[in-house]
Amino acid sequence: MIFYFNKPPFIALPSKNRIVSCQLILLVLATLSFANAHAASDEDIKAMQQKLNAEVMAKPFSVEDEAKIDEYIKKGMEKDLKPVSKAPNKWRPGYTCANIASYGWRTYRDCRYHYRYYGRYW
Repeated sequence: MIFYFNKPPFIALPSKNRIVSCQLILLVLATLSFANAHAASDEDIKAMQQKLNAEVMAKPFSVEDEAKIDEYIKKGMEKDLKPVSKAPNKWRPGYTCANIASYGWRTYRDCRYHYRYYGRYW
């Protein structure tokens, strides 16, 4: 019997398919354990939704005060301040200030001022 000491011993390595499948299994297990650890119960979700609904309904759902906008426009016209000339990102041809009101009070105010100053929309 002859021993070859200059060659490294044979080490059985798993095939590529086994490595990939083991990695996939570990990834799935890690994902499932993370999802289970952070999942909220149905009661918690319902309580959070009711709290959010109460906060939303507590605020008036309208544009700020129209009198404030009219005052802003009046002061701007007296000082001959030019309105914002660039249309908002959400602006589309055919829109009016009523269409853009849902994007925020400042956008609505700027639209109204632009319309009053130039007599047209963007």
